[in-house]
Amino acid sequence: MKRQKRDKLSRAHSKGYQAGVIGRARENCPYQDTEIRSQWLGGWRAAQEDRSSGLIR
Repeated sequence: MKRQKRDKLSRAHSKGYQAGVIGRARENCPYQDTEIRSQWLGGWRAAQEDRSSGLIR
């Protein structure tokens, strides 16, 4: 059975979260499209919030 790819927006959000977890700067967002970029930044912000609240070290 083939696995379906996740949609681009949720993938961008999870990639942004991963970037935020490892401490990358938000200027390193690889997307130019505003909708996809905003999803990446949303994931990045969520990771920063989790880091500041102590959920991630």
